Amino acid sequence: EMNEVLAPDVIILDEAQRIKNWQTRTARAVKRLTSRYAFVLTGTPLENRIDELYSIVEFLDPAIFGPLFRFNRDFYQLDERGRPVGYRNLDALHRRVRPIMLRRRKEEVEGQLPGRTVNTYFVSMHPEQTERYEPYQTRVTRLAALARRRPLTKEEMERLQRYLACMRMLCDTPYILDQTCRISPKVRELGRVLRELTDDGDHKILIFSEWERMLQLVRDLSGKLGLAYAWHTGKVSQPKRRAEIRRFKEDPDCRLFLSTDSGSLGLNLQNADVVINLDLPWNPAKLEQRIARAWRKHQKRPVQVINLVCEHSIEHRMLPLLEQKRGLAQAVVDGEDAVKEMALPSGRAAFLERIEALVGEPPRPARGSAEPAGDPYARFGEEIVDRWKDGVDLLEVHGDADRRTLVVVADRPDPALRRSVEQRLTEYFPGRPHRLEILDRDTFETIQRLLAAGILSVPADGVRTLHRSPSLAGEDAAADRKHLEAARRRFAQAQRKQRMAAVLADGGFTVEALVPLAEAVEIALQSLAGTLGESGTGKIPIGFVASRLTDEGLVPGDAPALVARLRAGTDGCGEDAARALLEQGRMLLAHGATALEPETGR
Repeated sequence: EMNEVLAPDVIILDEAQRIKNWQTRTARAVKRLTSRYAFVLTGTPLENRIDELYSIVEFLDPAIFGPLFRFNRDFYQLDERGRPVGYRNLDALHRRVRPIMLRRRKEEVEGQLPGRTVNTYFVSMHPEQTERYEPYQTRVTRLAALARRRPLTKEEMERLQRYLACMRMLCDTPYILDQTCRISPKVRELGRVLRELTDDGDHKILIFSEWERMLQLVRDLSGKLGLAYAWHTGKVSQPKRRAEIRRFKEDPDCRLFLSTDSGSLGLNLQNADVVINLDLPWNPAKLEQRIARAWRKHQKRPVQVINLVCEHSIEHRMLPLLEQKRGLAQAVVDGEDAVKEMALPSGRAAFLERIEALVGEPPRPARGSAEPAGDPYARFGEEIVDRWKDGVDLLEVHGDADRRTLVVVADRPDPALRRSVEQRLTEYFPGRPHRLEILDRDTFETIQRLLAAGILSVPADGVRTLHRSPSLAGEDAAADRKHLEAARRRFAQAQRKQRMAAVLADGGFTVEALVPLAEAVEIALQSLAGTLGESGTGKIPIGFVASRLTDEGLVPGDAPALVARLRAGTDGCGEDAARALLEQGRMLLAHGATALEPETGR
């Protein structure tokens, strides 16, 4: 319709990286526009992969690269299955785009730009951050171990991405995930930096974070420091955004501009001469876009860039990955260093290497410690299965804390398997002996037939399944249904407790309502654990909540923090904090109820 009504002679597309993905609706809509002439403007024509450049160039002239299959054949190294494993002919790719590209590199315009200095400050984690960070690190490690045995399902990949995002959030502050915890060493370090900057001249400062809740803490800090600020996030309306930008530019007392990445594109803020990045985006181009709000033409002062990086974390380990992506862009767009080929980190092995490089070494159980970090049984089971791969069909723990038996079903029980399991039991549970029974598949199936006939019986309580191969799943359908029905009955009790808490809160007894809420949460955790074969009426360990219930999608990601806060008691809890806990509890119960619905239940 626009082609017919407007019939443009010239199309000028600013921020052209927005059509880098040819599969998006935006890219498809833009490419339906026709004109005799077209210009695309972007500071980041290539951010992650070379086919982003293909999509942008296709808008200008589809004949330059031709069809996508030919582009892939010319510039990707493919394995025997036709999958990309590297880039090739990058020098030819640069020559292909050079005739249609006007590239103003920094070296060419440095006389028109002031100096730019970059400082990276490494900030240590608070112990509370570490305690919340490590369960996510363990979950990512477990999924990476699973990916070494088989490809991850779509749901598992989504969980992996969610856990990586949570790790990045926790590098800033737990407040992003849990509004009852405002700890943030980065905000404390930012306070020191702002005091130095505001005492040393009339600096105007851009502060970027990917997460609005991190900026909320900075907003509170600016109030304590007596610094006026402008607020620019995705939730702010366009008229309000323009007013905030104008105030930052025109009001000499408005020293800070607090922005999410919604402010990293299209804004000219040359009156600022300091850019502070509270966190690092995955994409180095986004980092450059933030900096370019101040370090651009007509800037009259040197620009200082400060990056706050959480030390020894996923954020710290992202730095080499960002440099690798910068290297690809320089090779293709700038033609630097005559690079012809570059390895492409792709495929399962490369994916796992990147994950392990980002996550680092997971916390491991210390020898001689009474309780390994996280859920010891989950970690024990993962290590056994990872060591013996498909050779182990079943791992179950029977009995109570005083007398436990580990049952292992294996294809070929042998002395090496027994020695390995006994050694790991000693390492993970020192001073807590377990009886070990290793059965072959035929013996296990005979026992199952005797159980089904009623000749043998096994106590229903005190059974925990650590691992079960898919080949055994059909044999347990009836048991799964029984667990689910019992879990629903138990969960109904939790819902009644939660309604009691809501009645108390509505009557003005907000803090008092935390008592029935805590009972509701404990009962809900017991019922949800029951769907995984857990039984009993005791408190579910927080490590199990973090490593199993969250992984299985039975509780939201902030459940471990909520459980820990409720178990700590209500002493000193104010009205606002109590209301936040009540809302978190309500969300946990709602999440659990959805997981137990007949069509989605386990």
